Amino acid sequence: MPDIAVGSAPPETVLPEPPPEAAQALSEAMTSSSPRAAVAPVAARWPRYLEAWASLAELNVGDDVVAAYAFARTGYHRGLDALRAAGWRGSGYVRWRHPSNRGFLRSLEALQLTAGLIGEDDEQQRCALFLRQLDPERRGADR
Repeated sequence: MPDIAVGSAPPETVLPEPPPEAAQALSEAMTSSSPRAAVAPVAARWPRYLEAWASLAELNVGDDVVAAYAFARTGYHRGLDALRAAGWRGSGYVRWRHPSNRGFLRSLEALQLTAGLIGEDDEQQRCALFLRQLDPERRGADR
């Protein structure tokens, strides 16, 4: 059930917390000597864990922008599925202040970045607008 704001404000959706073992595995992977290689099995083991996809996207931006774009897009689409399952109906807030929402928002931010890097300017602009709509109070470095 989504966390609905009272009054005429748009509804606010909060994604459920990930399995604790997934979060622990990601934490360990990120501190390993080769995080990119270590995070991939976390995403494979828990494919609905959005933080893993966001991390893979961010870790690949400097070396393989196409892989980063693919990981970001995967996190974004899995995130949309998770939002719908949590009661989101295509509008309303998905705020950064809720840690469980951050994997989706990080994936969307990575998609915005990588879309721009591969020349998908209209997709980059749509992602930027969507991020502002989801959490208008949050300010990113390039938003």
